[in-house]
Amino acid sequence: MRRTTGAALAAATLLALSGCDSVGDKAGEIVSSATAAVASAAQEKLDEVKDGVNAGADVTAGPTSTDGDRTVAEITATNPKDKSADYTILVNFRDKDGNLLDAVVLNINGVEPGASKSGTARSNRTLSGEPTAEVGQALRH
Repeated sequence: MRRTTGAALAAATLLALSGCDSVGDKAGEIVSSATAAVASAAQEKLDEVKDGVNAGADVTAGPTSTDGDRTVAEITATNPKDKSADYTILVNFRDKDGNLLDAVVLNINGVEPGASKSGTARSNRTLSGEPTAEVGQALRH
């Protein structure tokens, strides 16, 4: 009886462990799909900007930190033009391998000529590891 119970326990453990791989794979697929959906929604938001000019050179992303359960980064826009401008910025959060974890759109409004102004990009969800922030696209309008 003991031998049968031990064999059953071993089989159940093996099944549970092998099931974890497929559950983990499925969870990874869900997270990947959700990340792609968020990135797509962020891009759509950026596409709504009318008469925007590519301003990637005007914008920089600072280091990331945590605020509660979210990842944040200070984003700074420097206006090189002679009139006040608004900026709409796509910020990508990436893991150490460069994989996209999250994407957000940040608006920094009323940046005076020759001046800089900052805003905080905040992830949509909790990000693991040590993510970095990068400017994916920036529009001055």
